[in-house]
Amino acid sequence: MSGLPDWLVPIRDGALRITGEDITRWLPPEDAGARPGAVLMLFGEGDAGPDLLLTERAHTMRSHPGQVSFPGGSVDATDESPVAAALREAEEEVGLDVSGVEVLATLPELWLPPSNFAVTPVVAYWRVPSPVGVVDAAEVHAVFRTPIADLLDPSNRVTVTHPGGYSSPGFLIGEDNDVLLWGFTAGLITKLFDFVGLTQEWDVSVTRELPDYMLRVRQD
Repeated sequence: MSGLPDWLVPIRDGALRITGEDITRWLPPEDAGARPGAVLMLFGEGDAGPDLLLTERAHTMRSHPGQVSFPGGSVDATDESPVAAALREAEEEVGLDVSGVEVLATLPELWLPPSNFAVTPVVAYWRVPSPVGVVDAAEVHAVFRTPIADLLDPSNRVTVTHPGGYSSPGFLIGEDNDVLLWGFTAGLITKLFDFVGLTQEWDVSVTRELPDYMLRVRQD
């Protein structure tokens, strides 16, 4: 295969070097009994230049409604590895043709204490792009090929505030920059871009509250 595009090389190299401690203080304890999961950080080159594949969860989901995330989910017993799980989930969620994907690195397992998931992020290059979209509207509301330039643009950066009192870095994405990306996914993007020196200075005092639909929890 031919080499990677120049813009992707530092991201690949950073993904190979970054440690769990560089990303978060939440690493899976040995006795946590955490469920294994995997997500796909898929970098490609679209009409607007280098981009990253993201999905918006259906707003009626029982947990994390409307949250923007990477394709991914639990590692099933039939999956050979977290890589296999991340690719399978992307195929199921957005119809990705995984034959066009080149896996570049796996990041350290990261722990999500509320759900007790130990998640392995899989960094990959979309060497041969394929059509993607919503496969099951009950699970996925929208699919975004988000330009890296938009993620780095300081005008699209916000500090997201939660009614519980905590805050985290966030991004405004989508055609009208009206979709809020926050939480685990935003934190992972932020830490990786910080680590490889891509982040541009932005105003952390600009805040955005979580919309109500992201706070709803179904009881049925």
